[in-house]
Amino acid sequence: MKRTTMLVGLVAAGALALSACGGGSNEPKGDSGGPGGKAAQGGTLQVLQNAAYSHLDPARGFDGGVNNFYRLIYRTLTTQGAAPGAEGTKIVPDLATDTGKPSEGGKTWTFTLKDGLFFETGAPITSADVKWGVSRAWDPEIGIGSPYAKQLIEAPATYQGPYKSGDLATIATPDAKTIVFHLKKPFADFGSVVAQNTFAPVPKGQGAGNQLDSKPISSGPYKVAEYKPGASIKLVRNDKWDKKTDSIRAANPETYQFTFGLDGATIDERMIAGQGTDTDAIAGTVQAASVARIQAPQLKQRTMTGLGGCTTYMGLNTTKKPLNDVKVRQAINLAINKQSVRDADGGSALADIATSIQPPTVAGRVDYDPYPSPDHKGDVEAARKLLTEAGLANGFTLTLDTRAQPKMQAMAVAIQQSLQPLKIAVKINTIDTATYYEVIGTTSQQHDAAITGWCPDWPSGQTFLPPLFDGRNITTKGNSNLAQLNDPGVNAKIDEIAKLTDVTAANAAYGDLDKQIMELAPVVPLLYEKVLMVVGSNIAGAYLHDGFSGGIDLVSVGLADAGK
Repeated sequence: MKRTTMLVGLVAAGALALSACGGGSNEPKGDSGGPGGKAAQGGTLQVLQNAAYSHLDPARGFDGGVNNFYRLIYRTLTTQGAAPGAEGTKIVPDLATDTGKPSEGGKTWTFTLKDGLFFETGAPITSADVKWGVSRAWDPEIGIGSPYAKQLIEAPATYQGPYKSGDLATIATPDAKTIVFHLKKPFADFGSVVAQNTFAPVPKGQGAGNQLDSKPISSGPYKVAEYKPGASIKLVRNDKWDKKTDSIRAANPETYQFTFGLDGATIDERMIAGQGTDTDAIAGTVQAASVARIQAPQLKQRTMTGLGGCTTYMGLNTTKKPLNDVKVRQAINLAINKQSVRDADGGSALADIATSIQPPTVAGRVDYDPYPSPDHKGDVEAARKLLTEAGLANGFTLTLDTRAQPKMQAMAVAIQQSLQPLKIAVKINTIDTATYYEVIGTTSQQHDAAITGWCPDWPSGQTFLPPLFDGRNITTKGNSNLAQLNDPGVNAKIDEIAKLTDVTAANAAYGDLDKQIMELAPVVPLLYEKVLMVVGSNIAGAYLHDGFSGGIDLVSVGLADAGK
């Protein structure tokens, strides 16, 4: 899933393990007060963020922060639960009456819509609208978000979405409440796939071009009342949403006010001070410089910590010379001083050093280090030997893409310095955060390397390694395989695992596949980041959701006193 957003969508850049000093946790605290206490109905929830959301169009956005936001304005056939821990990652019905009925051995899936579903316009939500929304995923300009619909649903090779190609016959709508998906091959977990943003309904005939990026059409409990791109979003209640049809969204606040473009240090100062409307605020990143201040006893009840469940890594473009040589990629893996990268991120309190691709939270993950070095500070001599064997003893130049955020730029500099002893000159290319994933996901704009991250879309190994390394799914836009790895052995192993019906066996097989992929060194695993955040003193109903990069679940949070 979700490329990890770090500063976007209430995901902290890292965390401090506060148990020794009595800090908070990601568990709700019942009715006893604190961020996990019972939320009241009403009031305005303030959300302070450094960067704006990538897209408001559900077919375009695909990161942990915007996925979390989407649940306020969009509904899908199924969705993840609303709870901390494992309960939150369970797939439950949303627009549909259940999580789907498979037939033909799992190659065909049928869903039935609930009664009483409406868009914000008052128009009923029908199966044709769901089909229209899903079909948009094939549009080469619009469908740059979640890739699963295109990867799994049968479609002609020339199909380019409903605006250009018309009807997609492999998605049937025999009546207004029934939708049937015909897949390329059996897929036992398709009930989880339809929780992806691309399965949000769009009124048939609408949503062309940038329409939904500027004015979404809500199917959820809130609608967009005001949107100033790059600056703010105001959400108000959607009076056409019926709580009786929705067991997931508490819809506590009357209004959500999102403010973008704030400096990270400014956000920290405001959240720590907790004055005025900031008592009703939640935010994301805690800067490394603020960590010591967060330990203050008076902030105990306002801190939340937990694992992010994502891997931050550097993708190496295997189609670019000399990175097309596996020895060069292995040399880079050996040379990177991950301690300095972690220091740039904020230190050991904010992240663990990564060795494998899959993070510790993924079932079946194997703990191993394919490119070890003393204290993770890099093995320059071993790396130099490989470069000499590749005929590059005198080094080369590469361009590294990173986001326009101080922490990410600092990590890029740490990588740059790690490779200098090998005479590898790293040119850092800084890209605006709001458009970063769209740019690096466009193969024609991708450079040699990019710092990014990945989190599972739902609790399955299927959503970690295949999206990043299945070479048959490389696309010109919205591409998740940043390494552009297309290795027959890896592809074959992915197919082999996909046939397993035992989830435990499949997860174990993905752990082995992690090792197989890292022998090819298409990426450099850098960090497993943690979460640390401070919330306003009037915040309630807050918990960290494992399905949204460890961020606060927006559908449940609210105010303790709505009239305060």
